[in-house]
Amino acid sequence: MLQSSTYLFVNFFAVIICFIASFDKRIQFNKHFGTFLISATLVAIPFIAWDIWFTKLGVWWFNTDYTTGVIVAGLPIEEWMFFFFIPFACVFTYFCFDKFFDLRWARAFNNVIVFVTTIICVVAALHYYDKIYTFLTALITLATILTLHFILKKEWIGQASFVFMILMVGFFQVNGVLTGTGLESPIVNYNPNHFVGVRMLTIPIEDAVYGYTQFMLVISCFTYFKDRKKTLAFPKIYFPKSKSKA
Repeated sequence: MLQSSTYLFVNFFAVIICFIASFDKRIQFNKHFGTFLISATLVAIPFIAWDIWFTKLGVWWFNTDYTTGVIVAGLPIEEWMFFFFIPFACVFTYFCFDKFFDLRWARAFNNVIVFVTTIICVVAALHYYDKIYTFLTALITLATILTLHFILKKEWIGQASFVFMILMVGFFQVNGVLTGTGLESPIVNYNPNHFVGVRMLTIPIEDAVYGYTQFMLVISCFTYFKDRKKTLAFPKIYFPKSKSKA
């Protein structure tokens, strides 16, 4: 029973503290649940499609011994939950850092981050064009970072990248379990023919880049809708109290 709930527990424990803390009066992230849900859904749609496609191709597959057995479109229900639970924890963390700390210093690294990311992604795509996970991840990451920097002119790339580095602590715990850390066999298995084979402990390096791209896209949507909600907010109208007649 407990084994079949492993992936479910991974999702639950990744988000529960952030969810509870959302209602803290100093944070009040709960006021942005709707904004987050819209943002996460928009990003989840192409990523889940990507997930379904790769699962059908055999790029990766899931060990159902660690899932509840509920399958939707070829994916365990826990995998669907992953695309909402993990982004929730990530966006919550970014929201808190942005709220309580001045991270504008990180903007100075925007150009460096974009330049280095571009070089790495271009080299990876050209060199590993026959490794579909590596190749596609590199292309999508490249397109994402260039769009954010040159087209959308986002100034928070450095800030978000700094927060993502902090989130790597949780990334190693969550993705570590999913890829086999502490388990007899991995929950998510990868076909060695489709990725470079470089792992951080048990985690394919592509997973970190994949996670970074997903994070940046959700942050982009979240900040857009959050700012738009402020712009569209109607000002409160106060009517003068009528004076009572003597």
